Amino acid sequence: MRVNLTVNGSAEAVDDVWEGESLLYMLRERMGLPGSKNACEQGECGSCTVYLDGVPVCACLVAAGQAEGRAVVTVEGLAEGPPGGERLDPVQEAFVEAGAVQCGFCTPGLIVQSHDLLARNPAPSDAEIREALAGNLCRCTGYEKILDAVRLAARRGATS
Repeated sequence: MRVNLTVNGSAEAVDDVWEGESLLYMLRERMGLPGSKNACEQGECGSCTVYLDGVPVCACLVAAGQAEGRAVVTVEGLAEGPPGGERLDPVQEAFVEAGAVQCGFCTPGLIVQSHDLLARNPAPSDAEIREALAGNLCRCTGYEKILDAVRLAARRGATS
């Protein structure tokens, strides 16, 4: 089947998508957007989080066909400029500067989820940050650097 959608602001048509294929597989394997990671394939880790019509979702749990006519924004799409972005989004910058990126597997999902949090609440408390990121698992950082990154992005007005 063909899936017509908008990805990171560009209209796309993806052919030969099979019925059981996930949005994550389509993005990574068919569209060459490797930012969202394939970790648990069960919606438990958050590594594959993307925006679907402005709402963060685990792309591993969304059938590719469900994206028909919809808008998807991946971690790559948060950067400014042409596809692939020449300037990182302020949340992406904060993650790099705070040292919240280690192995990088959880990072894309954490960035998208943090981006969403700061768009809804530009000055979240630590408890609100922890709650917003509760569905994203990290095995490397111990989370403190991730919290530092979200705090830094918030202080800088990441969504202004």
